Amino acid sequence: MTAAAEFIDGDESLNFHRISLYVKNEPGVLARVAMVFSRRGYNIESLVVNSAARSGYSRMTITSSGDPTILEQMIKQLAKLIDVVHAIDHTGDEVYETEIALIKLKCDSEERHEILQIVEHFGAKVVDFGRQSLVVRVYGSSEKLDAIRNLLAKFEISEIVRSGKILMARGGATT
Repeated sequence: MTAAAEFIDGDESLNFHRISLYVKNEPGVLARVAMVFSRRGYNIESLVVNSAARSGYSRMTITSSGDPTILEQMIKQLAKLIDVVHAIDHTGDEVYETEIALIKLKCDSEERHEILQIVEHFGAKVVDFGRQSLVVRVYGSSEKLDAIRNLLAKFEISEIVRSGKILMARGGATT
């Protein structure tokens, strides 16, 4: 296992869902998918969309929380959408999961040493050095990103950008 990803198994809370959709890359698909969540009162906590290996298709990775029985109905509704090739709930599945964050800190030269120690401990990287600021890139599990953020919170954080979770089913399973 690398620092870039964490192995997630079925021991996590079943109220936290990871859904992957394989969709045609057409206008309006995202809006139709979001509407399925909205109608059921589900909040999308993380959404990542990218081109798939096959031209003309995209992969959506959605993280949401809520009642598992309602989610099962939503997966069926998503699968029925015309542009959705397949919809899979990976909750409880063995997946490889990661996310990335950029954290901008306002800091003077006196604070840099301690910040750099924290960054090194987490295997993160300073990607921009300014006179009065640093930008740190960190990737891994959500818990890792939360932990570094909490340690850096005692400094002045001016911006944070997080990518959202991406995942891939392990072994021969379909994502």
